[in-house]
Amino acid sequence: MTWNIQPDRPVYLQLIEQLELALVTGEYPPGARMPAVRELAAQAGVNPNTMQRALQELEIRGLVNTQRTSGRTVTQDAQMLIKLREKMALTQVAAFWENMKKLGLSGEEIVQMIQRQAKEE
Repeated sequence: MTWNIQPDRPVYLQLIEQLELALVTGEYPPGARMPAVRELAAQAGVNPNTMQRALQELEIRGLVNTQRTSGRTVTQDAQMLIKLREKMALTQVAAFWENMKKLGLSGEEIVQMIQRQAKEE
């Protein structure tokens, strides 16, 4: 997993976002065992306590489960991951839409641009 930590926002929030992305894209598939806290922290270049805080938040949200003897695993609730992916996508769409409106584009112009782009892909 590639980590991208920026200095302008709390690190643990960035870790949560990046771990959520890894979960919804299948980098850590449903039911998969997650790497240990220290391993993830070393990969991300952060303090293990900060990574632990991020993982605890994911556990609170029901995205990962902790078994005392076998560590953390990704939820097997595929619907939960699908809903999270949709929520993340809608957040991106809303931000994109707002940015395009700031450029002075109408809704119709934005849709036309998206359709053109989709045809080019």
